[in-house]
Amino acid sequence: MSVNLSAFLYLISAVCFILALRGLSSAATSRSGNMYGVFGMVIAILTTLLGSSISRYSWIVVAIALGGGLGTVIAKRIKMTALPQLVAAFHSLVGLAAVFVAAAALYSPETFHLGSQGNMKATSLFEMGLGTIVGAITFTGSIIAFGKLQGLVSGKPLTFPRQHQLNALLAIALLVLLFIFMSTESASVFWLLTTLSFALGLLLIMPIGGADMPVVISMLNSYSGWAAAGIGFTMSNNLLIITGALVGASGAILSYIMCKGMNRSIFNVILGGFGTDPASASAAGTNTSDKPVKVSSGEDAAFIMGNARNVIIVPGYGMAVAQAQHALREMVDTLKGKGVNVRYAIHPVAGRMPGHMNVLLAEANVPYDEVLELEDINHDFASTDVAFVIGANDITNPAAKTDASSPIYGMPILDVEKAKTVLFVKRSLASGYAGVDNELFYRDNTLMVLGDAKKVCEEILKGLKEH
Repeated sequence: MSVNLSAFLYLISAVCFILALRGLSSAATSRSGNMYGVFGMVIAILTTLLGSSISRYSWIVVAIALGGGLGTVIAKRIKMTALPQLVAAFHSLVGLAAVFVAAAALYSPETFHLGSQGNMKATSLFEMGLGTIVGAITFTGSIIAFGKLQGLVSGKPLTFPRQHQLNALLAIALLVLLFIFMSTESASVFWLLTTLSFALGLLLIMPIGGADMPVVISMLNSYSGWAAAGIGFTMSNNLLIITGALVGASGAILSYIMCKGMNRSIFNVILGGFGTDPASASAAGTNTSDKPVKVSSGEDAAFIMGNARNVIIVPGYGMAVAQAQHALREMVDTLKGKGVNVRYAIHPVAGRMPGHMNVLLAEANVPYDEVLELEDINHDFASTDVAFVIGANDITNPAAKTDASSPIYGMPILDVEKAKTVLFVKRSLASGYAGVDNELFYRDNTLMVLGDAKKVCEEILKGLKEH
């Protein structure tokens, strides 16, 4: 295949990736966006395989068979509720791939047309070193994120004295080692650079609590893109550069949106350990569960919602854990049959990754036009008869607006407390991932419906059908 034809096909592939990002920006067009991405990747792979630089296909075929087979098995078996940790695991592989490519280029520069060992250009060494740093940080950071999401690592922030100073020291050391590597092309310096980058990735993500995982996922997505772009420069592969830049830029923008949704600083996210102020941590430990709380049943909830005119559903991670989205949709369909106007309110950081609730509701075939974002529906709670909170917690906590000592103070929340009646479905009165007791539990207009979200929805559905 000629160089010009390869460049043209890579350009088509890049356009497909751009269209994929555009499609994935909306739930209504996400399927077509996903197909654009698949089509673009197929073109990219075939163009690379048919390129003149490949002489043997045996190992490539083995790798494609193993990777494709494993990916197919995972895709078929993975539950929608486990998508966040799957995304984190995929990010880790992208980072590790960047490290492996850089190592291969260091030991066999002729293969990548980078000269010979001991005579590589400083710019190539800089690209390799920078790609390795970002890739290694992405790898270990994503592994920790996976562990927190999977429950293998505590979701609480893991901190120690002077951790930020240590992180700063490691960052300075990495910069020094990068310039030494550019000057010496030393393999020992390269592996020391890689090791310290692995350590920094671990130290950056460990202090971040489970409640902040949506921001972490989008941030690591950005990191994986920049790692791919850096290696693209090393390999002189325009498609890898474009694709990496697209992923990196979109991930960075999404991280900013997530930070705005949680009232966080984007710089604190990049540096790691945000939301771990000692004063906030002590405030998070306070519990006011001795306050009086009104407990209701699924049958009572069915009566209240069956007699309402407007209902807003607020889904959270508890819905995902209970896999209650299908039972919820069936309950909503029954309410609609009774003439009740039902909509869904989605907080930008509900769940464990950006768009987690949208994905789960789409899986249950909830119409896209009924699913509204915080800024589009928040003003409607005041005129709503019932706010049905199912498995959400921190994103509905009025303390974010009233308690300056709270670690979630300033975070935009869904104003469910303004509804005439709040039906709060939750397993217990325990605090959310931020560790903050929810004031909404004890409001006069709140009724707690304690239990598994799926079972509660089924009880309500049964009650609606009986009346």
